[in-house]
Amino acid sequence: MDLSDVLAFVEEADRGALLELSHPVSGEPTGLKLTLAGPDSRVQRASRLTMADELADLAAADGRVSAENREKSAIASLARCVLAWEISDDGKVLPLSHVNATRLLGVAWVREQIDTFAGNRANFAGGSR
Repeated sequence: MDLSDVLAFVEEADRGALLELSHPVSGEPTGLKLTLAGPDSRVQRASRLTMADELADLAAADGRVSAENREKSAIASLARCVLAWEISDDGKVLPLSHVNATRLLGVAWVREQIDTFAGNRANFAGGSR
């Protein structure tokens, strides 16, 4: 491995990878598909930095951030890592927006699957595997 191989991880992570959500009980595919930026991507890095700034802005005088605000900021950060999706709502295509993504990520099992997938480098290794 050399530097170009290392930098290739960033490029592949920026391209993203496709995740189809699984039903939380049966494990069956749901048809809900998202393209997510990988852990080494510029997208995730920018999102982490934005989250740090948000948390600093939300901090009380004693430096503490409430659990609710930490949760909202974490969901918003993960939502910024959604590059594209194939999702409908009441039979209509739902456009990808930050508001729609945070609404989807407000569901615990959805967030868990997306967070796990987006943090696993193996999902973004493409030609480097």
